[in-house]
Amino acid sequence: MNQQYYSLDQVADLLGLHVRTVRGYVRDGRLKAAQVGRRYRVTREDLAAFTGTPDAPGASGGPHAEVSVIVQVDGVDPQAAMRLANTVVATANSTSGGRAGGPLRVESVYDEHRAVLKIIVLGGLAEAAELLRIVDTLVKDTR
Repeated sequence: MNQQYYSLDQVADLLGLHVRTVRGYVRDGRLKAAQVGRRYRVTREDLAAFTGTPDAPGASGGPHAEVSVIVQVDGVDPQAAMRLANTVVATANSTSGGRAGGPLRVESVYDEHRAVLKIIVLGGLAEAAELLRIVDTLVKDTR
């Protein structure tokens, strides 16, 4: 049996809540917990379901990989930079929401003095690769 259990004190620490708040969630039935003697225990899966987050990377036993990429686009004017950045962020938000790799996190920074746009992409490998292909197409279209 390879199940991980948390005490209510541990759950409170993980969530940044007071232990009484966590006890209330258990009493209300919002957080599933098993009573062992006089103490409650919460499984990792039940905690993940409660918070709406997937299990921790590698928790399923298999390898997990993510990517961090910075794309630099030189010689772009402010309007084109804004258009490109907005398109990339909108594309990332619309295409990666329900994927197995999870949503991508995308940020952009424009340096007006140097006319340089930097796009930062964090997330799953396949989703990031797809987004980078789209960025490549968009950059070619702006030139």
